[in-house]
Amino acid sequence: MKKKSLSLAPNQVIALGFLAIIVSGALLLMLPFANRAGRGLSFLDSLFTATSATCVTGLVVADTWTQFNLLGQIILLALIQVGGLGYMTMMLQASLFLGRKIGLKQRSLMMESVSAERLSDVLALLRYILRGTIAIESVGAVLLAVRFIPELGLARGIWYSIFHSVSAFCNAGFDLMGFREPYSSLTHYVFDPLVNLTVTALILLGGLGFLVWRDIWEKGLRFRLYSLHSKLILTASAILVVGGAVLFWWAERGNLLAGMAPGQQVLVSLFQAVSPRTAGFNTVDLAALTSGGGLLTIVLMFIGAGPGSTGGGVKITTVVVCLLTLFSYIRGRQEVGAFNRRLDEEQIHRSAAAVTLYFALAVGGGFLLLAVQPFPLQDALFEVFSAMSTVGLSTGITRDLIPFNRAILIIMMYCGRIGSLSMMMALAARQAPRLKDPVEHITIG
Repeated sequence: MKKKSLSLAPNQVIALGFLAIIVSGALLLMLPFANRAGRGLSFLDSLFTATSATCVTGLVVADTWTQFNLLGQIILLALIQVGGLGYMTMMLQASLFLGRKIGLKQRSLMMESVSAERLSDVLALLRYILRGTIAIESVGAVLLAVRFIPELGLARGIWYSIFHSVSAFCNAGFDLMGFREPYSSLTHYVFDPLVNLTVTALILLGGLGFLVWRDIWEKGLRFRLYSLHSKLILTASAILVVGGAVLFWWAERGNLLAGMAPGQQVLVSLFQAVSPRTAGFNTVDLAALTSGGGLLTIVLMFIGAGPGSTGGGVKITTVVVCLLTLFSYIRGRQEVGAFNRRLDEEQIHRSAAAVTLYFALAVGGGFLLLAVQPFPLQDALFEVFSAMSTVGLSTGITRDLIPFNRAILIIMMYCGRIGSLSMMMALAARQAPRLKDPVEHITIG
């Protein structure tokens, strides 16, 4: 009798692939010669760091520069690049480079990985991703080198420029500024326009998503010719950047921004409106945020970046679809849409499910964290949403977490990068189609 072959769904393959990379990265980071003074991290701390890098989060239990030597930093950067672009993207790029044929199964995996709509899009999208990534990260590194080389010397300045360009574009938030002060991120450059604007641009470009890149590349600035997906991402991103900066200024004008010149306030507000979606760099002390500033940052972390991008969060389009659905119901309309296009009903259901599941996991994770360690509520929520949205911002409690809570955040970072809904679908057993149950109405609201 013929044995049944094990067949995995695309989201299951992607979930297992990321898991394999995380475990491999953790084992490499444990090696004594990847750590300064030969003192390796424990397996749990190495697993936390590898998960944070592969899931492009940025939460750390040990300062990157203080803990890791050049080899350890290179391992981290490789995990960040693979995690940012998706391991399927990297594997297929290698296959193309070696001249191997890409079959239907590999294309379907790639389609799931970068949220492409059609199998025919995959190869073209691969080329856009490869060329776009190399070009953007290279330009970012050159701009950062203008600042870092005079400060750090040629070799070190080039390495710092490359590392921070890749980390920013992949929305990872890892930095090497611990030589100034551990866990200081980019606070030393709080008023530096070159570093701030370069990192901000890299974060935004990485967070738009590869499908939006293609529209811009092929159609230039003719916005009316863009797909509905690109129109929604670009419009919502502009609102979030401008609105987020204004609201951050409003919340922190008498606190963090007090005493700064107007131009400095604009620079800080802009950076802190962009970084929570979902980069993890900070130029100010996040532990000193007002309650309003902290809540705004949590909301921005929740929204995140675009689908098929290097960023995390529940995704911009998910939130936009939920808001459009709300406005349609308020106005008494049956159809949900924008820009003279109607949305598919399945997308509406998927968005509602994604938001519900995201909040359920975040609240559950927050309860578990607080049940064993009595942190302030805002700090705990900040940490949980940062992990779930793969942001990496923290008020400073990450390194104080006990092993149980570190394990909770590892799971949350992993689910956040794979996508909480995709993760549940990957774990769920497939069920045979069944007859529909009778309809019965209930009272809502």
